[in-house]
Amino acid sequence: MSALLFVFFPFVRQVDAHAYSASYTTLNLTKSSTEMAYSLDELSVIELVGGDINENGMLEEEEFAAVKDQLLSLLQQNITMKIGNVPEDWTHVESINLTRQGDETKVVIKISFPPVPPSQPISLTDQLYINNTATANYVDLLTINYGKQKSTSALSGKSRVWAMQMTDDEYADLHQDAESLQLNSDSEQAAEQPNAVTEQSNTHSGWFSFFKLGIQHILSGYDHLLFLFSLLIARQTFKQYATMITAFTIAHSITLTLTVLGWIDVPAELVEPAIALSICFVAIDNMVRDRVNYRWVLTFLFGLVHGMGFADILKEMDIPRNELAVNLISFNLGIETVQVIMIAVLLPLLALLHRWKYAKRAVYVSSSVALVLGGVWLVQRIWFN
Repeated sequence: MSALLFVFFPFVRQVDAHAYSASYTTLNLTKSSTEMAYSLDELSVIELVGGDINENGMLEEEEFAAVKDQLLSLLQQNITMKIGNVPEDWTHVESINLTRQGDETKVVIKISFPPVPPSQPISLTDQLYINNTATANYVDLLTINYGKQKSTSALSGKSRVWAMQMTDDEYADLHQDAESLQLNSDSEQAAEQPNAVTEQSNTHSGWFSFFKLGIQHILSGYDHLLFLFSLLIARQTFKQYATMITAFTIAHSITLTLTVLGWIDVPAELVEPAIALSICFVAIDNMVRDRVNYRWVLTFLFGLVHGMGFADILKEMDIPRNELAVNLISFNLGIETVQVIMIAVLLPLLALLHRWKYAKRAVYVSSSVALVLGGVWLVQRIWFN
């Protein structure tokens, strides 16, 4: 059964690998210009262009200065802005800075492009990491401000193109400059906004991109999948399985939503070790008890922690109120889709396993493997992050 564990979970990777690369892009569309702000996390920059001479996992100012031109060239090759179906050159790079906010460090690039003419499309293609299978879990979370409206999209996996074309009314509502757009956006953030008259294809791609992001996020979240496997492998009735999975779904949905809304904000330095600890706890529970009871309680408590882990990728994104519910539901449905498929595949196999005379030994061995992996992650996340 431990072989089955490795079939379903490709854990053969370096424990110190960069788990998720995320960039955040904001487009401000006005009648006078198209302003793009692109930010990329520090570890991704090091992966892409190096520069960490002293190997401390950080870029000092002088280290960043040595590689920023190389980084800018790489991004120009992989990120394409098209206005009216014509690719735009990065001739007006206003700034490229290394910014630190608390424990987070990002490179922020601001670029100015020509305005979008009336009745013309605009598109953004992000091919960063596209051929790097080791970091296929890259995502560019995109926010677009135009007039009084705002929309979002998640560029990830093989779906790396965002496009839209404003209606005449939307174009007429554009502000003359990016500064007035930002002031208007800030002043109306707390107010209810009217339903956006956005192009149907753009709205569809928005929610569907978050659905796909949810799928990719959990598929790359080996710790979440291992936790779920550890919960399932212990012998239980169908009712126990159903209750346990329902408890996990409700719990992680609660904290996912509260974290993205900003109502709770637990640092990743606490959440990530707690996720690893949850794997260890369940694995030990499988090894010391012949039969598990009331596991749904344990699952609910740990599910609250895992929900905060799911939300980490979204909490920095300024999702507009009129899209927040749809995007959150879509993201969560993507996660649940993977979980349901995994459970549908595993439960019949587990039913056969528990009829085997060596079933108890198989559960013990598989749980031991989970305990070792969880323990490695726990040590890594406490002492090496």
